[in-house]
Amino acid sequence: MDSAMPAKVSSKTAAYMDWAQMLTGAFLILFMWSHMILVSSVIIGPGAMNAIADFFERNGLAQVGGPIIGFLFLVHFVLAARKVPFRLDQQKVFVKHSRMLHHGDTWLWVIQAVSAMIILIMGAAHMWVVLTDLPITAAKSAARIQHWPWLLFYLVLLPLVELHVSIGFYRIGVKWGFIKRGNRSNGKKIERGLLIAFLVIGFVTLIRFLTLSPAAG
Repeated sequence: MDSAMPAKVSSKTAAYMDWAQMLTGAFLILFMWSHMILVSSVIIGPGAMNAIADFFERNGLAQVGGPIIGFLFLVHFVLAARKVPFRLDQQKVFVKHSRMLHHGDTWLWVIQAVSAMIILIMGAAHMWVVLTDLPITAAKSAARIQHWPWLLFYLVLLPLVELHVSIGFYRIGVKWGFIKRGNRSNGKKIERGLLIAFLVIGFVTLIRFLTLSPAAG
């Protein structure tokens, strides 16, 4: 995949970019998991979610943090895109080699790359809608999700994000040496466990929004 990287980029610069990619990726993983847990507070009740959202907005964390997260999201995508084979001939070579190697981690990278393209567009749309309609409330979220186009939107975005994040967690563990050849199977089990756990939380949260009166909170 390094063949997709511009030839003029030195190995030292490429190493710095790899570290920046992993650090921004690790930060975004923590953010997405935290975001999911905070939004899922609506399961307890709209008052719980409204209280958390109000805290963030009164302290300027939503107004300032939102754009910062969006910027880091874009930086991470640009850094990761260096190794994505955009040309058709590169894609054919990559698929051919992947089939020959039968390497599972390679296909995980493919899933990450494809999901990233979709998440970039859908995530930007989600952030724009939310940040241009502050304050965040359970009632607003419920009203949006209860409209069919938006429900379909989140039914697609949720599994893509959680899949991308869980794979990213696993791959960072491999690159940083926390997950080694001897415990790689356990690492994959943890990755799948996190994926299932956050998917369950996410879908239960969507169901809660669907059953919530738009006038609540």
